[in-house]
Parts: sequence; structure tokens; C-alpha cells
Amino acid sequence: MPSDPQRPRTPRLRIRIVFGEDRMIGPGKADLLDGIARLGSIAAAGREMGMSYKRAWELIGTLNAMFRAPLVERTRGGPGGGGAVLTDLGREVLAQYRAVEAEAAAHGADRLARLQELLRDIPDEK
Repeated sequence: MPSDPQRPRTPRLRIRIVFGEDRMIGPGKADLLDGIARLGSIAAAGREMGMSYKRAWELIGTLNAMFRAPLVERTRGGPGGGGAVLTDLGREVLAQYRAVEAEAAAHGADRLARLQELLRDIPDEK
């Protein structure tokens, strides 16, 4: 029986931490930071996520304005052009966010499993 893309085999949490009306960090911003750390480029990280360059820059601008110092800095020049890197604070914020995700998943695993047991089985034909 093919798996239903709407129903993951294992439940997962998607956590958004809200600090204020326009001040939050969630899975999208965290994944964007991860991509920048891996790829060294805001554009490449955004592309990997199917996000426009403009949208990626908007999210980074929001994050940089939220915290006491920028999380992402642009790098200049060189043969391959410029890029972007996470600052020490950016790495710290990302690590803390991922730790919150991991702790919530670990502490809520039994409840997530129980919730999954309560889901309705939907046949492929619907």
C-alpha cells in the first residue's frame, strides 16, 4: 500500500517560537539558516528551499533585526563572488532552536505516538 504524503509514518513537531507579533523563529527560518551555513549563500539556500532570493533576504533581514546582533553576514568578493555566513550568534540561535525541537520531540514522543494511534485510517480510494 503506498504511503499517504499527508500522513507521515512518524509524527513530527514543527515548532514556532513567538517572541512578539512580528518576532518569531520557526522551521522555515531555521532551515534557511542551516542552508546558509552549509552552502555559504543566501541565494543558494533559498533556491534549495524553493524560495525566491527576495523572500530569503526578507527572512534574514527579519532575523537580523530581531536579535541583538546579526545572525547572518554577507561576505565579499573573491573569485567565486560573495556569499554569506552565520555569525557566532547565528550559530548559537540555530543551535538553541534545534535543541528546543529535539527536547520537545523527546519529551512528547509518547503523546505523539498516542495521537497517531487515534488517527483515522483512510483507504487509498477515499
